Amino acid sequence: MIFESRPNVTIDAFSLAFKTNNAIILRGGKDALNTNKALVKVVRASLKSSGITEDAIQLLEDPSHALAEELMSATDYIDVLIPRGGAKLIQTVKEKAKVPVIETGIGNIHIYIDETADLDMATQIVINAKTQRPSVCNAAESLVIHEAVAERFIPQLEEAISAVHPVAFRADPVVINLFKEATLASQEDYGMEYLDYIMSVKMVSSLDQAISWINTYSSHHSEAIITQSLAAAERFQEQIDAAAVYVNASTRFTDGFVFGLGAEIGISTQKIHARGPMGLEALTSSKFYINGNGQIRN
Repeated sequence: MIFESRPNVTIDAFSLAFKTNNAIILRGGKDALNTNKALVKVVRASLKSSGITEDAIQLLEDPSHALAEELMSATDYIDVLIPRGGAKLIQTVKEKAKVPVIETGIGNIHIYIDETADLDMATQIVINAKTQRPSVCNAAESLVIHEAVAERFIPQLEEAISAVHPVAFRADPVVINLFKEATLASQEDYGMEYLDYIMSVKMVSSLDQAISWINTYSSHHSEAIITQSLAAAERFQEQIDAAAVYVNASTRFTDGFVFGLGAEIGISTQKIHARGPMGLEALTSSKFYINGNGQIRN
């Protein structure tokens, strides 16, 4: 597993791997190297005292890119590689790895405010999804608004969210005029995982346009619609290509514990092998035991 600066991943990843009878090799970021060394030292000592091979967990103490690339090519020794971190890390692993990769994608997450939305509910959901913990992958990064409610919703949201924490809005040329304070969005903004108090804004004229826009820029992690229309909710959930699709709820719930899966090693945004929060089940493969007494197949 290649990950960045969060040393809690060291313990989470080992625990899941050990429970599913997998050995794990960890390559963390250089800024948490000393912490990771200390954690792995404790785990290895615990394994040894229990009569279990210490090599069930191994830490690459050299944080160089060259060694990381060597790890990505070790097809004779590694069954699967899981990158966990920002867009640059994940893209690098996808491009260079020869070992099979499970992509735990970035969270360029959209919330679509439908023309039938309860605007008070929408306001609270957007505030929670954007400001409660903006540095995580299930935080909202982009707001898509139906033109029928934009004039009422934007002033309401702008006032309410500023009371919690100021958010820098980057809006399209049409909707920007409805904000008291916003900057013009660039094309790059719509594909950006900010991990900060920043949010891009796009105004649309229909549900079809919203779905098309979101599917174009989505990282396939989590997406949400706020609506009072059952038909709109069902179409959105069916047609949006994401691991988790919400109706009238914050995207902050995309999490292994919240979904009842326990601890997670990452949130997969791909469709092969695992999708969504990856817990114990996702790390367990099948093996069939067949015992007979001479049966043959005709």
